[in-house]
Amino acid sequence: MACNCTAEEKEKLFNSGVLTDNRPGAVLPPKELWENKKGGLVVIECPQRIPCNPCGTSCPSGAVVPFKDINDTPAIDYEKCTGCGMCVAKCPGLACFVIDLTYGPDKAVIKLPYELIPVPAKGDKVKCLNRTGEEVAEGEVLAVMQPFKDSTNVVSVVIPKKLVSDIRAIKVVR
Repeated sequence: MACNCTAEEKEKLFNSGVLTDNRPGAVLPPKELWENKKGGLVVIECPQRIPCNPCGTSCPSGAVVPFKDINDTPAIDYEKCTGCGMCVAKCPGLACFVIDLTYGPDKAVIKLPYELIPVPAKGDKVKCLNRTGEEVAEGEVLAVMQPFKDSTNVVSVVIPKKLVSDIRAIKVVR
């Protein structure tokens, strides 16, 4: 997530919605737990105080710590996270992801929200995009689910492990 930018460029990117650094509300899980957690752990990138809490109200395991104030940035109890992806499907800001580092030595799986057409299918090759929309890798769709039967799909994509902190969207090319 680190950006080799000036402080002014980082601030400009952040103000336009692009994360350039870890900050409260946008941190990666503890490394040792993350590397060994089958099914993955949630990564929530919601660093600004806004009145929103669907990630917390949709979490069946209580991993998203209850908000004291609806404007709080999310906090996660990673020991409780099951990697189910319910928060991914419910977040209106598309700021929740589940990342499983146990998939393989060089590969990881990212579960990310997808609200576009065409909807990818299992086995499809997709372009993996970074936070600014640049293509950084190719991935393969492992699964597509729609937990709440609404317009948000949760797409599981096999990606290069070295890019887990960069990839945040996909582009379907048919």
